[in-house]
Amino acid sequence: MRKSSKLLSMILAGTMVLSLAACSGGSAQETTAAATEAATEAAETTEAAAEAPETEAAETEAAADGQTYTVGICQLVQHDALDAATQGFKDALTDALGDAVTFDEQNAQGDSNTCSTIINSFVSNNVDLILANATPALQAAQAGTNEIPILGTSVTEYGVALGIDNFSGTVGGNISGTSDLAPLDEQAAMLHELFPDAGKVGLLYCSAEANSQYQVDVVKEALEGLGYTCEFYAFSDSNDLATIATNAAADCDVIYVPTDNTVASNTEILDNICRPAKVPVIAGEEGICAGCGVATLSISYYDLGVGTGNMAVKILTGESDISEMPIEYAPQFTKKYNKTICDELGITVPDDYEAIEE
Repeated sequence: MRKSSKLLSMILAGTMVLSLAACSGGSAQETTAAATEAATEAAETTEAAAEAPETEAAETEAAADGQTYTVGICQLVQHDALDAATQGFKDALTDALGDAVTFDEQNAQGDSNTCSTIINSFVSNNVDLILANATPALQAAQAGTNEIPILGTSVTEYGVALGIDNFSGTVGGNISGTSDLAPLDEQAAMLHELFPDAGKVGLLYCSAEANSQYQVDVVKEALEGLGYTCEFYAFSDSNDLATIATNAAADCDVIYVPTDNTVASNTEILDNICRPAKVPVIAGEEGICAGCGVATLSISYYDLGVGTGNMAVKILTGESDISEMPIEYAPQFTKKYNKTICDELGITVPDDYEAIEE
């Protein structure tokens, strides 16, 4: 509509100039030139409007009506998995809403208290929706508001993260999201497939991450059912990771690490301990495996973020009610291996494993 009004105005202006040219004497030549220029510009505008990309006509109704949205993103820490989830989320929203959506993206640098500060700023600014990337961010968002829609991502088990007994799959209220949970029994089976003769498995995780505790509990039960002896090696933060990892490498034949954000941010520490000791690491996700592991059964965190972004579009446009949206899970899982570390440790993987791109 705005382009049509502009075009009409330019055509009228051209007509007026031509009229003035007819009434003028000595300046007729100059006026005629101005009229010609105006007519030419009008013609070019008409041609440009006719050739406008179909994507402009396909803009969302919200954008056409002038509706805009501000989405707050609280990411616990910077590492490959969480970064990919955030990017997928933003790409999905931008593809659907274009310039109608803007992001206030903040990183807590691994500090759960900072997550709370970030969430409180979002609440004060009355954002339209919050993305909580990782469990501590989701917990902070739950404590910060019961009104603004909250979507979690890179969260393993929502019942554990939010303290919900007998979790049925739908949080209700103002919270929903996506889970990065890979089948833990299949991760245990992967370890057994690669290391059937191992005796003791160390379960290395950050005790401050509730979902890490949940994962190692489940994996321990599955591994013990396969005949392994298992022991927990819990560290409180990155400061004591090296000490605990050194103990685990000295005591165990294999180490299992879940989708743990502290490990994901410090894979070099673990690699510098386990690889020289010739102790393989089975990882809960690809980013950790790329940094220090030999194999993983993993998901695409980018695709997980895209799925979360699609949920956000439905919430913002009123298509869906967040209180009725169940938690969504990754559609597929892939066996992957770290070729460099496997080659160095002399580990041969089956043909159905895919090498992680370096």
